[in-house]
Amino acid sequence: MRATATSLPDVLIIEPRVFEDARGFFFESYNRRTFAEAGIDAEFVQDNHSRSVRGVLRGLHYQIQHAQGKLVRVVAGEVFDVAVDLRRSSPTFGCHVAMRLSASDRRMLYIPPGFAHGFLVLSDAAEFLYKTTDYWYPAHDRTLRFDDPALGIGWPVDVAPTLAPKDAAGALLADAETYA
Repeated sequence: MRATATSLPDVLIIEPRVFEDARGFFFESYNRRTFAEAGIDAEFVQDNHSRSVRGVLRGLHYQIQHAQGKLVRVVAGEVFDVAVDLRRSSPTFGCHVAMRLSASDRRMLYIPPGFAHGFLVLSDAAEFLYKTTDYWYPAHDRTLRFDDPALGIGWPVDVAPTLAPKDAAGALLADAETYA
């Protein structure tokens, strides 16, 4: 496994070592010891699996209390994945990192606590898996507006994405609850 820092050094691209042959492929998607050696000493407590169709945008989500670190990957299809630093004490506060993740490239992204996260489905459908470092608490769930001009995210969309009501009502960064 190789872990590479992104433009936001705490957000890491994880590229697993894949063993392929005529039968198919195999790789470890998670190994606590290997992740710790790469600087990710997180305890994951919950696994989530979502399926969405083309044009669905989920996010940008975070929990203001019980902040969640996430290890995300795509097991079918392709997404445009985004993490936004919401830690006011960070030199990269309000900055984002964005990249395509797909089942075919098998890359994963580690997003530490203190970030908002979201993704846009680029393929006909996508299945998205993510491990979290804390449980989901609906009372602490928050959404940052995906199209806030202050964030400058270049979402690859030609038409308005399909949003859940809570995502459409997300807060602008200037008004959002953030971390210290």
